Amino acid sequence: MPRILSFALLAVLAACSSPTDRLALMPEPSAMELRPLVGSAMVRTVSLPAYAAAEEVAFELPNGLIGSNGDILWADAPERAVTLVLTSTLDDILNIEVGPEPWPFVGLPDAAIDVRVTQMIARADGRFQLAGQYFVGGDGTDFRNSTDGFEIAVPMPDQSLTSIATAQATALRLLSEDIAGRLGR
Repeated sequence: MPRILSFALLAVLAACSSPTDRLALMPEPSAMELRPLVGSAMVRTVSLPAYAAAEEVAFELPNGLIGSNGDILWADAPERAVTLVLTSTLDDILNIEVGPEPWPFVGLPDAAIDVRVTQMIARADGRFQLAGQYFVGGDGTDFRNSTDGFEIAVPMPDQSLTSIATAQATALRLLSEDIAGRLGR
C-alpha cells in the first residue's frame, strides 16, 4: 500500500509542475550549390560532447565552467537535430540523395560522413564555437577516404537563447558547406 501512495504522490507532483519551454534548432539555408562527386551520401549520427548532447541549452560561464538552464530545453534530442540539419543542408547544396543513419533508401550510399564534435558551446566571450573532426569515406566506391578538422567561431550579439540557437545554426551551415566541398565541386 505505501508503494501505491508513493506512485500516486509522484503523479500528483508531476501534474503540478509547469511545462518546460523548448527551443528549436532551425537549419540556416546555404547559397552554395556544388556539382556532386557522388550520387548519394549518408550522415552518421553526429557524436557530441555530453554537455551538448543534453536536453538543456549549455553555455560557458564567465569562470570557464559550463552551465545550463533547466527551464529551457532543446525541442529535439541534440544529436538527432544536428544530424538532421547537416543532412538537410548537404542535400540542398549537392542536390543528391542525402540521408541520416540508418540509411533510408534502397542500396548503400556512395559515401558516408561521420562527424565527431569536441566543442559546441556558446562561449562567455560572445562567440559560438563548433569544433571537431569529420570523416568522409566511400565503401566499395572510387571515392577517396578523407578526414578534416574544423574549428568554427560565430559571433553572437548577446547570450540570449535566440542568439545561441541562431549562431549554432550558422555554425552548422558553415560545417555543412565545408563537408560539401569534399563531396562536390
